[in-house]
Amino acid sequence: MMTKNIKHHLSDDLLMAYASGNLAEGFSIAVAAHVSMCDHCRSRLESYDALGGALLERDTNITVDQNAFSKTLKRIKMTPKVPQPKEKLHSDFPDPLSGYVGRRIAEIKWQPLGMGVKQAVLETSEDATARLLYIPAGAQMPDHSHRGLELTLVLDGAFADENDYFTKGDVEIADGSTNHTPIAMDGKPCICLAVTEAPLRFRKMFHRLIQPLMRI
Repeated sequence: MMTKNIKHHLSDDLLMAYASGNLAEGFSIAVAAHVSMCDHCRSRLESYDALGGALLERDTNITVDQNAFSKTLKRIKMTPKVPQPKEKLHSDFPDPLSGYVGRRIAEIKWQPLGMGVKQAVLETSEDATARLLYIPAGAQMPDHSHRGLELTLVLDGAFADENDYFTKGDVEIADGSTNHTPIAMDGKPCICLAVTEAPLRFRKMFHRLIQPLMRI
C-alpha cells in the first residue's frame, strides 16, 4: 500500500524506539502502518535495524545457548502451517492496521462524536490509546492541545491545521507545545489513525465536560 508524495515523515527518535522495541503498542501500530506506505521511512528503519544488529554483534557480554539453533529449528518444524491465500486480499487499510480493525472501512463500528465526526478505539495496551477517526469533508476537530505525544497518520483524504497540510501517508507529530484545530480538506472525508499517550487538553468547557464520554 505504497503512497507517493509523502512529505511528513516519522522522526528519528520514533524510528529508533520502534526498531529497539521500546514503543507502546499503539504507537508501534502507527509507525508500522506508515512504514508500509513510505519508502523513505522504511529505508531509514532498515538502517536502524542494521545498526542495532551490529551493536549486538559487538557486545561481548552476550552469551547464547549452544543448542539455541537446533531448538529454534525444532520449534519451526512444530509450528502448524498456515494456508496461504491464492490471491492477496484487498484491504482499505495498511496491513499492520488490518489485524486490529479488519479490512474494510464499511465494517468499522463507529462511535459518533458529534458534527458527523466518528471514532473507533483500537484494543491495545494501556500505555497509549489508538483510534480511527472519520472526519466529514469540511468538518473540524475541537480546538485542543496535548498532555503528551500525539501521532496522527492520514489513511485517506487530507486535513489541515494551523501548522501544515497533511494528505494520505503523512504523519503529524504533536506534543504539549502544539495547539491546533484539524479540518478535513479537499471536499472529502478524512480518515486518520490517531495515537495519544494522554488525554487531549480541550480549550472549550463543553468539550472538557463530555471528554470522559468521548474517551479522547
